Amino acid sequence: MAGYPKIIHTEEGMRDGLQIEDRDIPIEAKIRLLNALSETGLKDINVGSFVSPKYTPQMAKIEELLQGFTPKPGVKYTYTALNDRGHERAKEFMPPLSRKVSESATRVDMCDVFAQRNTNRTQAQQMATWPKVIASAVAKGVTEATLGISNMWGSNWIGEVTLEQQMQMLSKMHNLWDDAGIKVTKVSLADATSWCMPHQVERTVAAIKERWPNIKDFNLHLHNGRGVGLASIYAAMRHFDGNDTMRLQTTIGGMAGCPYCGNGRAAMMIATEDVMHMFEEMGIDTGVDLYKLIEAVWLAEEVVGHSLYGFVSKAGPLPRFNKLYPMDMPHIETLEQAKHFIKGPKAYNGAHSPWPEPITSWMRPEAPGYAEKQAKLAAAPQLKAVG
Repeated sequence: MAGYPKIIHTEEGMRDGLQIEDRDIPIEAKIRLLNALSETGLKDINVGSFVSPKYTPQMAKIEELLQGFTPKPGVKYTYTALNDRGHERAKEFMPPLSRKVSESATRVDMCDVFAQRNTNRTQAQQMATWPKVIASAVAKGVTEATLGISNMWGSNWIGEVTLEQQMQMLSKMHNLWDDAGIKVTKVSLADATSWCMPHQVERTVAAIKERWPNIKDFNLHLHNGRGVGLASIYAAMRHFDGNDTMRLQTTIGGMAGCPYCGNGRAAMMIATEDVMHMFEEMGIDTGVDLYKLIEAVWLAEEVVGHSLYGFVSKAGPLPRFNKLYPMDMPHIETLEQAKHFIKGPKAYNGAHSPWPEPITSWMRPEAPGYAEKQAKLAAAPQLKAVG
């Protein structure tokens, strides 16, 4: 990779996560969770949706949530609203909510079936709005535009969407913006039905960048129902550099789902703790305290009443020298015992230990002569292969 892109991450647990969970979660529990998220170092948190409780009952008391939580300075609190009424409700809480940035975008779903299930509109009806959107942008003097596509790589009803089909749809939108004299600088690629695969995401990003070099801003909203969301993010990053922006939305523990895609809670998202851990190990400073983030995941599991789907919240981050495990710790067998990376020895109190004597090793950083032995090992001549 020739440098990493600018990464803009939004935590969606309070919205995309909770909206598939029990509608009767107490508002006090949601306030505790939002406060915990605010203390993790996450920079952008979506607090929820201003929508009708008829369709999304989990968001019914969003005003009470915003009245009850404690905003953290330096954290951007965003929201979702689908109509003017929703935006008007949100205005009453600005600040701490941030005003939405106006964006001129043409959008479409590659799956006509999902479009009808999710928005009660056909793909053709979505496309019919494009001229009006573009005319409005011209009237406002807009200079930059966005192309947005949902179910980019396929859906559970129509199967795979080929690269050729993707580029044809993008070209239809791009050509209309070109005719209007407005430059396209951003694309938003969504995958509600978890059809993303790393090689396909990489191929799509590469094709877009090759055909339209002016597009430097990529939004990737990838669900992780089939377990390859994180790998798909990494694959996309192979084609980004320091001149690009990559926008991501993930959720703590991966909690999310979609009632319209046929997978319910199985249409989970990439776990925030997993992607932040990967970034940190790649040398990308996230500003996130992974241990506080994991404790927020554990709190979320209490709030929703079941285990969530991330990995780092179970095994912990890679333990560096100041957090290496005790060498003679007992057998660790359960998920609760594995929480020792935060909870300490009390997590495995009473577990079976077969070691008759304490285990020691020169390989531990605290061992006498560790530095000297490592230096000697590094200076030793390499063995040559035989044959």
